[in-house]
Amino acid sequence: MLNKVFELTEPRQIVPVYKNIDMDDTHLIVRPTRLSICHADMRYYMGTRPKAVLKKKLPMALIHEAIGRVEYDPTGTFRKGDDVVLIPNTPCEQDPFIAENYLRSSVFRASSCDGFMQEHVSMNPDRVLPLPDGIDPSVAAFTEIVSVSFHGISRLKAFSHERYDAIGVWGDGNLGYITGLLIRYMFPEAKLYIFGTSEFKLQDFAFADGTFLTDSIPQDMELDHCIECVGGVNASAAINQIINTCIRPEGTISLLGVSEEPVPINTRMVLEKGLRLFGSSRSGRADFAGLLALYRKHPELMNYLQKIVGMSFAVRDTRDMTEAFEADLHKSMGKTIMVWEV
Repeated sequence: MLNKVFELTEPRQIVPVYKNIDMDDTHLIVRPTRLSICHADMRYYMGTRPKAVLKKKLPMALIHEAIGRVEYDPTGTFRKGDDVVLIPNTPCEQDPFIAENYLRSSVFRASSCDGFMQEHVSMNPDRVLPLPDGIDPSVAAFTEIVSVSFHGISRLKAFSHERYDAIGVWGDGNLGYITGLLIRYMFPEAKLYIFGTSEFKLQDFAFADGTFLTDSIPQDMELDHCIECVGGVNASAAINQIINTCIRPEGTISLLGVSEEPVPINTRMVLEKGLRLFGSSRSGRADFAGLLALYRKHPELMNYLQKIVGMSFAVRDTRDMTEAFEADLHKSMGKTIMVWEV
């Protein structure tokens, strides 16, 4: 089956190419319907990844956040026309101690293989999950990034002590908003506090018990556990503020923000307080399944997540794709959605 794939060949250059999909009795064929642009996609699109990385990865189709519609399933797992979320991580082996998203052998869409910017995608049946009835497709499009927060919070439960009187989230962007929202539902008894640098953005965190600018944190603030969702050049300031000020001894810090450069932290105070720091990256099938179960249990989550749906573009050709990526470059908040009509 001849398939049209839209590859990034060099920064800001998307080119359609044709590749063959081998039809067999073990893979289903899905047509993408909504795609969501992620910061990782933008780093490739803008060419801000190291040159050696770009040389190794490109040409490659972008996008790892997507939903689609089943067109063909020889396994009988799904029916034609089923709306599904697409899981970008594909494990090649199993390990009793290492999750699929941390196995070095796993293949990840838009990183180690083509992403979802394709006319059709061949998927293993276990890399696809049915969407809840009535879900907003634009919200469903960025299920992957929400599953990353779900994964990080699940690991916080596993690694931390069991006092959750107060939890803090550093970061007022999309990741901080999503993570704070899931904390609200996964730790309903905890006091939730959000810390950021934009008073305007912090106004959106109506579900929190309190919001604070990072230069105006009360001196008596004490937190059992914290999650860092800042990343980039400001990650060090955020992590050290958590370590040096608010977190109680023997608390746990979950690191979710992505930084390209090494991040210096105050290890002396980590030792003094007996803190636990751990990192989380990507997610696996279990996280997607757990998140979708949370959506079904608390459908009101969609109302909050709709607030971070930003711009939406009907995409039919490479010109439309370029317009969407260029617009995402200049946004201050929200997820840019491509309505995939190629």
